[in-house]
Amino acid sequence: MKIYMVGGAVRDALLGRAVHDRDWVVVGGTPEAMVAQGYVPVGRDFPVFLHPTTHEEYALARTERKSGRGYRGFTVHASPEVTLDEDLARRDLTINAIAASADWTGAGAVFDPYNGVADLKARVLRHVGPAFAEDPVRILRVARFAARFTDFSVAPETLALMRQMVAAGEVQALVPERVWQELARGLMEARPSRMLTVLRDCGALAVLLPEVERLWGVPQRADYHPEVDTGAHLLLVLDMAARLNAPLPVRFACLTHDLGKGTTPPDVLPRHIGHEQRSAHLLKGVCERLRVPTDCRETADVVAREHGNIHRCLTLNAAALLRLLERCDALRKPGRFAQVLLACECDARGRGGLEDAPYPQRPHLSAALQVALAVPTAEIAAQAAREGKQGTQVGEAIASARTQALRLWLAQLTPPNAPSA
Repeated sequence: MKIYMVGGAVRDALLGRAVHDRDWVVVGGTPEAMVAQGYVPVGRDFPVFLHPTTHEEYALARTERKSGRGYRGFTVHASPEVTLDEDLARRDLTINAIAASADWTGAGAVFDPYNGVADLKARVLRHVGPAFAEDPVRILRVARFAARFTDFSVAPETLALMRQMVAAGEVQALVPERVWQELARGLMEARPSRMLTVLRDCGALAVLLPEVERLWGVPQRADYHPEVDTGAHLLLVLDMAARLNAPLPVRFACLTHDLGKGTTPPDVLPRHIGHEQRSAHLLKGVCERLRVPTDCRETADVVAREHGNIHRCLTLNAAALLRLLERCDALRKPGRFAQVLLACECDARGRGGLEDAPYPQRPHLSAALQVALAVPTAEIAAQAAREGKQGTQVGEAIASARTQALRLWLAQLTPPNAPSA
């Protein structure tokens, strides 16, 4: 039984990047031999075991044969006769099909039957062989790797194969959970815009996210958007989110904040009146289709509906500010509101020539929220009760106190953050 380090750990070590997770392949082993040595079986679809001490994954060398559509349509064969070369042949990209001995420290010889080291040096994402076409998840993985390795290009033959897979209908066979998993990971990479670019280039974006695909070629007002094209703006916004180290709910909100612009009637372009509500409606369909987690769904909904109003918040008076905070549910969920504001900053700075521009709306609304939260609502409610008020009357008393607090706060500000109280 021989053990090899494989995949991302070897690739990242050769690139000089930090190695966080290590995967291992076992050649010549059997499930019984692994269990006898204390390994814990965890694989559901093929033999995978956890090391008794490190808890890292050790998989028996295996081959895969296509037996149906989609990424689950495979018959897996694992036996002591499967070679390391055969195991690596089933992997997606040459840079992920490199193996090293168990005691490899990052220097010295590696096992590289598919020239992955050469592709690392050339900065190319290239598929290992024709078996790549059997698993549509690999389209998403290539797009995600393009977002991670920002100076790598997709090999022309790999892109051509991806287009053939899309044309053959393989992408439609992907299950929602796996699509979301790969999209979410791609959004969290260094340049998420490259994920969308690769998915567009092969035709997969139009299948997976037609609401996003429709944004390309849709013009915007040049006085607001120097880049003019809505799709080009989206790419800038996503990369700004990465630049600002935004969490996943913010990045997903950035991805979906302008969906409604893709359905603007042609006769009113380049204006997009009412696109916020259309964006929220389309977002709901995307979230249901991909089974997007609640935190991402809720943050994206607020951003889609309110980003225009948040951009204009510096001109709002006290009553309008409070209404905005209430529509965003900021008083109950201040943490989520902070993410909403960050997404709006990404939107504002994700425009040609405005990447380093200040976004005073974010601190302005953050401060306004603190003013509103500082109002002693319990005391006001108690006083209202003593006066015989109840129900909506108590709420009106609290709202009045918050409006007055915001009015006094606004009066203390200096231009340009000082609308009339």
